Amino acid sequence: MTAASPLTAPWRIGVDVGGTFTDMVLRDSAGAVRIFKAPSVPADPSEGVLGVLRLAAQQLDLPLSALLRDCALFVHGSTVATNTILEKKGARVGMLTTGGFRDSLEIRRGIRDNQWDHRAPFPEVLVPRYLRLPVRGRIGADGRELAALNPDDVDAAAKVFTAEGVESVAVCLFNSFLDGAHERSVGAQLAKSWNGKWVSLSSDVMPTMGEYERGSTAVVNAYVAPKVTSYLQALDEQLRQFGLPRSLLLLQSNGGAVSVDQVAARPVMLVLSGPAAGVGALKGCAAPGEKANLISMEIGGTSCDVMVMAGGEVPVTDALTIDGYHLTTPSVEIHTVGAGGGTVAWVDDAGLLHVGPQGAGARPGPAAYGLGGENPTVTDAQLVLGRLRPGPLAGGAVTLDGALARKAVETKLAKPLGLSVEEAAAGVIRLLEQNLLHAVERLSIERGHNPATFTLVAAGGAGPMHGTAVARALGCRRALLPRAAGAFCALGMLQSDVRQDYLQVFLADLDKAEVASLEAGFAQIEARARAALAKDGFGADAVVIEREVDLRYDGQQWPVRVSIGGVFDAAAARKAFEAEHQRLFGHIQPGGRIDITALRVVGRGRLDWTPPAARPPQAGMPRPRETRKVWIDPANGWRDVPIYDGADLAPGCRLKGPLLVEERTMTAFVGPADVLEVDSRDDFLVHVGTAPPPHSDGEVPASSRAEGS
Repeated sequence: MTAASPLTAPWRIGVDVGGTFTDMVLRDSAGAVRIFKAPSVPADPSEGVLGVLRLAAQQLDLPLSALLRDCALFVHGSTVATNTILEKKGARVGMLTTGGFRDSLEIRRGIRDNQWDHRAPFPEVLVPRYLRLPVRGRIGADGRELAALNPDDVDAAAKVFTAEGVESVAVCLFNSFLDGAHERSVGAQLAKSWNGKWVSLSSDVMPTMGEYERGSTAVVNAYVAPKVTSYLQALDEQLRQFGLPRSLLLLQSNGGAVSVDQVAARPVMLVLSGPAAGVGALKGCAAPGEKANLISMEIGGTSCDVMVMAGGEVPVTDALTIDGYHLTTPSVEIHTVGAGGGTVAWVDDAGLLHVGPQGAGARPGPAAYGLGGENPTVTDAQLVLGRLRPGPLAGGAVTLDGALARKAVETKLAKPLGLSVEEAAAGVIRLLEQNLLHAVERLSIERGHNPATFTLVAAGGAGPMHGTAVARALGCRRALLPRAAGAFCALGMLQSDVRQDYLQVFLADLDKAEVASLEAGFAQIEARARAALAKDGFGADAVVIEREVDLRYDGQQWPVRVSIGGVFDAAAARKAFEAEHQRLFGHIQPGGRIDITALRVVGRGRLDWTPPAARPPQAGMPRPRETRKVWIDPANGWRDVPIYDGADLAPGCRLKGPLLVEERTMTAFVGPADVLEVDSRDDFLVHVGTAPPPHSDGEVPASSRAEGS
């Protein structure tokens, strides 16, 4: 829809702050979608949010107050938590531990990502040893108190924290996942003896077994809390002052939304806030009730985020590593690599070409932006190869200069490599797509999935340029290029339910577990989930409660998360566990003892979603906007390629490649062996590597999106 089309109030707004652009999607009550982009402001992300809102208000010819006043739901995905960790700009943190355990944070269980690399240094510990202070008292392995808590130790630590300028304190006491009473007492004592504001109790942040993981999570929560919570509360207050009738919602790492008030105590839940919105976006790519197999490859200006939906579900894991720091927090399984439109290409001293992981960011950005950048990027290479059009990009947010792109590629790549400018640019694209392929393989093939049974969803502003090539290399038969690919995550935020995750440790033999005790445990955490959702305004008819259990073989270190039905059935749970264990690890222990380690509840608040009005089918054969020289691949070289305006392509349209489709926020490239179809959802579905029958006007017979059709 164009910005000039009339809006039907009320509407919903999703804003995703990326490394290069801040994306905004507005969807009105009639289902019409508008997309807006503005450059991000890394120094102050809220300026990027307000900037894109002002741009939208201007283009819609509305006062900002009117735009926000008629907004029924505002969902925000923020990178503030992640950037605080990556840039080491968090709070000065102190830590209280049980006596004798102050060094577990630094010992890290001896974990190394590469077990053969013993020389690579660990990341700098976020709490130095002199600020990790012991507290006497002990909870036993059965949850009973073995030694009373000593409040004098807390008071003594408070004096050290005050003298050292500590801004935030993390508390992780041994076995607190069984009983958090000692940690709560420490928190109450700190409130009396320490003048600081921020205290993170591990039993509140994530009451999971494993002292190191629980402590590391509490420390990271304490590290990011002052900056992240202050940012969110200030932005919420600004938006309310400008006219937003209710507080904004934040996207959590688990793919669900949550209110500012509820996330304020656990901002660590936001470390994957933006990319996790891909869950909602992927659900929008599937038919209602369809258990779809989709792999998303969301490529922005800075990075590529890969996610897999198998059987309609995106896996959620508790194990998450951010810049070397281990976290235990419910997070959708995402693999991120430094590969985007702004990824820098460079030649090393040995004369080898590299692409990434460094990025040009929003400023100066690619050389083609004309903002002072001199290093060639993927965007510059695409311009040289004719795949991108010089001029305004992303609705006019930036302007691409082909001469500057060519100069950067020639100076920094072509001459050092002894190649032509075009050959150097082609090398950049081929190397980037190889990196993308490896990233997708990590969450698909390495997780036991067959890519041939999946559709690759190429999203993000740069995704549709590489989707068909990566799908072909991966073995996928179809690639879906969403029309709103340039704002994929912002759109996904509007399709994400409100979500609350709760966990309770429960240790028992699966086959001998007392059903009454298990049901009582589930009832306790279900009540917390229902209460939290009721606070957000969800009635009983809009709440869905899902039960899960953590299971492991006797002696196995890490559990596997398994969904169960409303009534516990040990045999069904064993069957589900063995199926997942077989997929993940390639084996099972027939008849082996299986232990329950935790009960989980996922509470979802369902949001109404009005389907958009169906767009009229294609009336006739569309005419290309123009034809220009485009480099295809090493086998085809340069070809005259038709360039289509995306607005001219409607459902039912089918075209054979090679071709380019230009949309307001993205450009899609379709190879010579591929067939482009506009599906019933008005998105671009590419049948990869199909051999269309010869036809003079380029049209081929229609077929459905379904496998094997």
